[in-house]
Amino acid sequence: MEIPALFVTALAVGFSGAVVPGPLLTITIDRSLKQGFVAGPLVVLGHGLLEIATAVGMFFGLGLFLRQPSVSRFIAVCGGMVLIWMGTGMIRGIKGTAAAYKEGNPKDKKGFWGSPVTAGIMGSLSNPYWFLLWATVGAAFIVESFKWGVLGFAAFFSGHILSDLLWYSAVSLAVTAGRRVFSDSVYKGITVLCGTFLIIIAIYFIWSGISGNIIMEG
Repeated sequence: MEIPALFVTALAVGFSGAVVPGPLLTITIDRSLKQGFVAGPLVVLGHGLLEIATAVGMFFGLGLFLRQPSVSRFIAVCGGMVLIWMGTGMIRGIKGTAAAYKEGNPKDKKGFWGSPVTAGIMGSLSNPYWFLLWATVGAAFIVESFKWGVLGFAAFFSGHILSDLLWYSAVSLAVTAGRRVFSDSVYKGITVLCGTFLIIIAIYFIWSGISGNIIMEG
């Protein structure tokens, strides 16, 4: 695969994964309500930093480690517990009004788990399927990219992270534009939906880990 094709393929595959609803999308919506458009790119920054570390880890056997059944199940259960914590935190945090966020209260905007960068890292770490996709599809892309050395890896990773940046920035922009006309009830309703969605995903992850359905062979 030539370098331009590697970039385009990574962009397409990454985008197909980015648009699937999950923890990172929910977090982006919630943080954009509180902090505006900048939240989207910052969430992707945290996500991207973790992905760089993961990609490097693939060269030291991380992929094989993550694909062990016991490890997959452990990550699923722990990730689910983290998402329950994040989801309940969102719901408990609706005491502030939409007007307060529009006025720019830094304390309210910060949220209970810190900056959007931290939230992006936490959202990725809590998703066991993110780990497993990197251990399989991601590992295959890395092997292919390094046929072209560092330049090949740069093409792969830039295409991949660009897909996340484009999608989550678009989501953040849409939420930011909409929040200008949100009433308190609409703002709180969206926040509750985001928190509830995280909890539902968490329950699924925990069940998958306990039942063993999270395991991916390969």
